[in-house]
Amino acid sequence: MDRYTQLVNTPIGKTIAKQVGLPKPVALRRYVPGSPVIEGKVLVGGAPGGRLAAPIARVLAEIGADVATPLRPDLRAAAAEAGLDASPWTPQAAVDHRYAALVFDATGIAGSAALEELHTFFHPTIRHVARCGRIVVLGTPPEAARKPAERVAQRALEGLTRAMGKEVGRGATVQLVYVEPGAEDQIAGTLRFFLSLRSAFVSGQVVRIGGDGALPDDFDWERPLADKVALVTGASRGIGAAIASTLARDGAHVVGLDVPALEDDLKAVAAGIGGSALALDITDADAPRAIAAYLRKEHRGVDVVVHNAGITRDRTLGRMDADRWNAVIAVNLSAIERITDALIAGGSRAVLSRGGRVVCVSSISGIAGNAGQTNYATSKAGVIGVVDAYAPEVAKHGATINAVAPGFIETQMTAKVPLAIREAGRRMSSLSQGGLPVDVAEAIAWFASPACGGLNGNVVRVCGQSLLGA
Repeated sequence: MDRYTQLVNTPIGKTIAKQVGLPKPVALRRYVPGSPVIEGKVLVGGAPGGRLAAPIARVLAEIGADVATPLRPDLRAAAAEAGLDASPWTPQAAVDHRYAALVFDATGIAGSAALEELHTFFHPTIRHVARCGRIVVLGTPPEAARKPAERVAQRALEGLTRAMGKEVGRGATVQLVYVEPGAEDQIAGTLRFFLSLRSAFVSGQVVRIGGDGALPDDFDWERPLADKVALVTGASRGIGAAIASTLARDGAHVVGLDVPALEDDLKAVAAGIGGSALALDITDADAPRAIAAYLRKEHRGVDVVVHNAGITRDRTLGRMDADRWNAVIAVNLSAIERITDALIAGGSRAVLSRGGRVVCVSSISGIAGNAGQTNYATSKAGVIGVVDAYAPEVAKHGATINAVAPGFIETQMTAKVPLAIREAGRRMSSLSQGGLPVDVAEAIAWFASPACGGLNGNVVRVCGQSLLGA
C-alpha cells in the first residue's frame, strides 16, 4: 500500500481528505490461501426470461454463499433446486444490509424498454455494497442475440457496468460477463474469480465465455493446477516472480525462464517455489526450438504458457533510434509469436498439451497508447493481436489463449518513475491506487485454470479500471 493510501485510511487522514476533496482509496482486501470465495450476503436478481438463474445458483451453492433473492418464483425456484436456503428480498429491505455481492442475470433483457429491470434492481442496492464488495452482471454476447432489439440492449450493458464501476466506491468492483448460449455451465471459474478477493484490482471489465466441457468430479478448486507444468517467461523478478509463485501455489510445477544475465535471481525464484530454471534469451534464433525441446524432454510437454517477458526502451518516436525500436518489438512481440508457433506445432504431437492454456501479458499502453512509448505501445497492442489471431488456432487443439493488460502496478520499475507521474498513475483509476504484482498473477492464474476452458480470445485489464483507454 502506498503512503498516501495509508494516510487517508487513518482517522485524521479520512477527515482531511473529506474536507479538501482528495481521492480516498480504500485499502484493498486480497486473497490469502484458505479464504472462502466470498463472505457476507450475496443478492441475486435477474430479468424475467433469463437463462442463467440456475447455473448461478449452483455456483453459489458450491461455494456455500449466503444468498438472498427477490420473491419472483423463477429465482426462488432456481435457488431451491440448487439447495440454497435463500432469504427473501424486496427493494424496501435493501437499506437493512451491506451486500458482499450483487449478481444479476441480464440475459432476459431483449429490448431497450426491459433495461428498466437494471434500475429496479441496482437503484436501491448499489449504495449498500460492502467495502471491497463485488457486482457481476451476466448477459448474452450482442453478436449472439436473436433479434436487433436484443443486440442493442445487451450492448448497453457495457455502459452500465463501466459507469457503475466508477460510482460504486469503497474498493468495490464491477464486471460484465457475456455468456454464449450453450455455455451456461462454463461460468463457474469466472464467477468464482470475480466474486473472490483474487480479483481485487480488476474492475470495469467485459469477459466473454463460450465453448463447452466438464471438470472432473474431484476437481480441487484450491489447487486447480495440480500435476500441471507451467512455463513463465521473465520470471526472475517483479510481476514474473509473482506469477511463478501464484501458479506454484495453485499446484503447478513452474519452469521459470529468463536471460542468462539474471540466472542467479531466476534460480532463487525457482528454488523458493520448488520449480525449475531455464536461462536463455528468447530473442535468439534457436530459442523456440530449445524451449520446446527442453519442455518435451524434462516434462513431456507443457500445460500453461505465460508470455510475461518484456522490456522498455522509452523515447519519443522522433528521437528513437532503430535499435531501441527493434529490441522492444523483438522481446515483447516477435518472441511470443515464435515460441507459441513452436509449442503448438505438430498437431496431436504438439508440446502444448491438449486443453493447454496460453496467457500473454499486454498493457494498457497497448490499448490507450503512451507518450514516449511508441515502441512499447506498438508491441503490447500487437500482443492483443496475437490473442485475436491465435484464438481460433489453439482452439483446434482444445487449448485457449487470453491476455491480461496491467495498468499501474507497484514494481521496482514504477518506483523509479517521477513522483508526479507516479501519483497520477496511481490515482487515475476507479480504485484510486496502484495494483500489486500479485493482482496480475491472480488474473493469469484464473485464465490458466482448467475451469476456464470457456475463455478464449479475451483481453482483461488489471488496472483498477484506469481512466485511460476503454
